[in-house]
Amino acid sequence: MNGHFLSVTLLTFLMVPLSLAARPVKVACVGDSITYGAAINGREKNSYPAQLQRLLGDGYVVKNFGNSGSTMLKKGDKPYWKQKEFKAAKEFSPEIVIIKLGTNDTKPQNWKHGSEFVADYKSMIAEFRTLPSKPKIYVCLPVPAFAVRWGISDTVINKDVLPATRNLAKATGATLIDLNVALQGKEEHFPDKIHPNQAGAEIIAQTVAGAIRAESAAAKRAVEKASK
Repeated sequence: MNGHFLSVTLLTFLMVPLSLAARPVKVACVGDSITYGAAINGREKNSYPAQLQRLLGDGYVVKNFGNSGSTMLKKGDKPYWKQKEFKAAKEFSPEIVIIKLGTNDTKPQNWKHGSEFVADYKSMIAEFRTLPSKPKIYVCLPVPAFAVRWGISDTVINKDVLPATRNLAKATGATLIDLNVALQGKEEHFPDKIHPNQAGAEIIAQTVAGAIRAESAAAKRAVEKASK
């Protein structure tokens, strides 16, 4: 009985791409201007979600729910919570949610509420998990900021946002995607020092795709082992 229960649980919780093989897996990319593709020529085809779609192929449907300037903080100057993209992302009924927020939270007017960042992030994860589709959640460490612009601070990213995001990912069981390391030393891909160009977006897409594929492969192995 226990072995059967374990197999069913693993299949239900981990094997999203395999259990829904008859139809494409829905992937919602939640984020700010970096997700949206600000400053990328032809962003509809070259933003990271668009490139992620090409990398994952026909077995997935990837949608871009980025909103420029948005914060994770509910008390930020432009909370993602209040944007139409948040509602649309939930109505999409995704099986996978990629959250990339935190960059705009580092602005002084926002980070004065930084003590609430983790609680707000956990609340967003919980809200997505209440969806009938029961999506797998991935949280991204923000990319580096190569200059202080619009109040965005790499110091706050490194000192506060990165450790907070790592801790909340561990606490919630969300899968962590390290975009900070992936883009370190790639300043040439950030024309305005904050937003990646098409080449930078490609690195983001490759990193996210790698995380999704690794999780899927690990889930498949776990189910095969449990079913023996």
